[in-house]
Amino acid sequence: MSRGRILIVDDKPAMSALLVDDLEELGYTAEAANSAEEALARAGEQRFDVVVTDLRMPGGSGIQLCRDLIQDQPEIPVIVMTAFGSMDAAIEAMRAGAYDFLTKPFERSTLQLVLDRALNHRRMRSELRRLRDASETREFEGMHGLHPKMQRLYQLIEHLAPTEAPILLRGESGTGKELIARALHRRSLRADGPFIALNCAALPEQLLESELFGHEKGAFTGAGERRLGLMRQAHRGTLFLDEIGDMALSLQPKLLRALQEGKVRPLGSDREHAVDIRVIAASHQDLEAAVREQRFRADLFFRLAVMRVEVPALRERGDDVLLLADHFLEELADRRGLPRPPELDEAAEAALRSYDWPGNVRELRNWMEHAFALSGGVRISAEDLPRPLTLTPEPVAEPAKPAAALPDASAVVASGSDFPGPNTGPGEVATEEELEGFEPLAEVEHRYITRVLDAVGGNKTRAAKILGIDRKTLLARLQRYASS
Repeated sequence: MSRGRILIVDDKPAMSALLVDDLEELGYTAEAANSAEEALARAGEQRFDVVVTDLRMPGGSGIQLCRDLIQDQPEIPVIVMTAFGSMDAAIEAMRAGAYDFLTKPFERSTLQLVLDRALNHRRMRSELRRLRDASETREFEGMHGLHPKMQRLYQLIEHLAPTEAPILLRGESGTGKELIARALHRRSLRADGPFIALNCAALPEQLLESELFGHEKGAFTGAGERRLGLMRQAHRGTLFLDEIGDMALSLQPKLLRALQEGKVRPLGSDREHAVDIRVIAASHQDLEAAVREQRFRADLFFRLAVMRVEVPALRERGDDVLLLADHFLEELADRRGLPRPPELDEAAEAALRSYDWPGNVRELRNWMEHAFALSGGVRISAEDLPRPLTLTPEPVAEPAKPAAALPDASAVVASGSDFPGPNTGPGEVATEEELEGFEPLAEVEHRYITRVLDAVGGNKTRAAKILGIDRKTLLARLQRYASS
């Protein structure tokens, strides 16, 4: 079976014949064209997987051939070769849309390597195009994703939207919870009514209360005008309460009462006003844990969480990350009036696949804007992607050790290094006063986990692998440390 169908374009027949023979010996199917015009005609009649063209040819340059091919058949990678190797020529070729650049003379193994990468790139782009086409036929309220978790989410939205039940969206920050809330509203019986969104974490308690319930003029210092309040503004529509877990505990019973009775009393008023709203709440926090810890009222939780929707994190959605990256790049290209968006090279795609995405889809969008600006709208490499910021700051005095240099935990325990307390020898018993220098095991564990996280730049997936535990266990322990 052929490894791929290659078209060699060179105005020197001897050179193109030599390359065809070499490629045939390596297992490819290869043909030759002696001009750009002949190459375009061949490519229009037959299917080629890769085109390898000389840069300088009489009657039409490889650069122009590259532009013409990409316009007619953008899925074909074009490799430009030339004896005039220079950075200017390489830049010109890449700007024309060439996949790669070879300087003559080159080894046969180098050509094979570049061809195999181009063939793999074409297969990946074809698969991504298939996913994108499938996504466009199943476009759902501005959301893009073909992973089974997203398909189940779409079905759940369609099922829940026509009901009047309050809904709690649970998922990490940046996963698109407001987008889902808007989709629920648009598909509901209240679609003709207002959709009002409020981030409960963005305002202090008194201002949040005023935003929700409204106030009369002079109700408090600074209340110079009467305010209607968002609950009344959302009458006969949908009120979206984002980050509900950050609402002050003292404000929660007032919200509960308003929802139960369907009435709102503005601050500074003795009158109540009827409201007819559907509430959709969202939180990145574990609200059940907050209820157990008495940081969130149980009665309000059950009022809001009649129906619960789990929003998947980006790292759980497989190749949706490439689908979304492609979508964001298309948006950026359209905004700047470019005929086509830049493509991600293999290293960039690998980086997107391997990253943990703590900021989810919001972070991916920001990455693509950053990379688009650096790439000049041509091709995005791994070097164009931003360096992820870690939540764990690096030590100033002593840089973190690489993961490979971390000591084995059992060796550290055996030697007693890095642990406070007496260094007693075999058979020796420490005094009560000396025993006071020991730390609890949880604190020792916490410090060691922190060292591992420092060493891997805050990558929790990699840290969990080094520690020999799964990622969920690591996250649970970090949450426990944060709350203690």
